[in-house]
Amino acid sequence: MIDLHTHSLFSDGELIPSELVRRLEVMGYSCVAITDHVDSSNLDFVAPRLVRVARDLNQRQSVMVIPGVEITHVPPELIGSLVKQARDLGAKIVSVHGETIVEPVPEGTNRAAILSGVDILAHPGLIDPEDVKLAAERGVYLEISARRGHSFTNGHVARWAKELGARLVLNSDAHSPHDLMTRQFARRVAHGSGLDDKALEEMLANSRDLIEKIR
Repeated sequence: MIDLHTHSLFSDGELIPSELVRRLEVMGYSCVAITDHVDSSNLDFVAPRLVRVARDLNQRQSVMVIPGVEITHVPPELIGSLVKQARDLGAKIVSVHGETIVEPVPEGTNRAAILSGVDILAHPGLIDPEDVKLAAERGVYLEISARRGHSFTNGHVARWAKELGARLVLNSDAHSPHDLMTRQFARRVAHGSGLDDKALEEMLANSRDLIEKIR
């Protein structure tokens, strides 16, 4: 299993990175990205620490740890500069907190994230089909989310991604140990999104492809 969207106590998660990774190791995961919430107030604090812990853990356990960030609730016009800063600070996966229907994310965030060249647009909500098309053209992955609330629009995202050729990844958006996905639960999330077992395997393959791109 692979999960490219998790949180530690560097933002609003419950676990330090080492415990998060250890729990996934026991569950048989091959790779995890730790993508804590950031804006201009904490990006320069969070990203270097995740880079450091990834370096340390990757020398000593079986789960590949990828340092990342999730740019969250910032004005759309700031997203581009924060994406660049995150990459300069060593974040290997840069995601943006998309326009979920359960939080007041600024309108225009989805489009700004795609134009900024993020790797993953997390839980993009009722994303406009034109933005789905743009994501397909620019190679931005759209997320199918296992997170409570964010998952309400998975069917919409899956439908338009399938129609317009955007690539999907399935992530937990885990904040606590109870959020970590087994393969069985991932399958249920996929089915609940209107996707079959073949699509689940495609989403996992997309995650592997993204990992290869950033290595």
